Amino acid sequence: MHNLLLSIIFITFSGLAQAGAYEDILEAADKNETAAVVDLLKRGMDVNTADRAGTTLLMIAARQGNLDLLQSLLNNRASINRRNQFGDSALLLAALNARFDAAKLLMEKGAEVNPSSGWPPLHYAVFGGNPEILGLLIARGAKLDARAPNGQTALMVAVKLGKLDLVTMLIDADADMDLADQDGVSALQLARKLGQKEIADYLRKVGAVE
Repeated sequence: MHNLLLSIIFITFSGLAQAGAYEDILEAADKNETAAVVDLLKRGMDVNTADRAGTTLLMIAARQGNLDLLQSLLNNRASINRRNQFGDSALLLAALNARFDAAKLLMEKGAEVNPSSGWPPLHYAVFGGNPEILGLLIARGAKLDARAPNGQTALMVAVKLGKLDLVTMLIDADADMDLADQDGVSALQLARKLGQKEIADYLRKVGAVE
């Protein structure tokens, strides 16, 4: 009975310690406390530790633009293309938050530029409004006319957000300006519908079909 009681106490405290370490490593990653994260990894924490939404340490580092932590996690073989319950990967979060260096490092280490499902990084780069990341994705072979789950291309998203510079980049890279979304609306029609006159004028100028 005595030994059984000791075993129960040991298991209970071990579980509490593990739960505490779990919270600690996520908090440290969120606060850019790289040394604390690395120390906990050395003590046995899983490099793919994730919060309740499935957001991993790598995703947090990418979102924060923490290159030191990102590199350390990648060196420890963190899962680079894992997605959380919202469908976000580390590269998507880097693109969305305009973290150019993080996005570049992730692509160099094999992050998917053209995932088979979900939102493409190209769209998130448009949402993030960073021309450098968009240019890098284009240079890496991102499919210019890839569709998001809602049927829109990156060009349509750029039109929707009124980002003429990104619209121009995508057209210059040979994105198809005459594709239609699920409602049959093209980029030019979308620009007119949303009152994006400057973009509409530009699309007409480069030959978009009326």
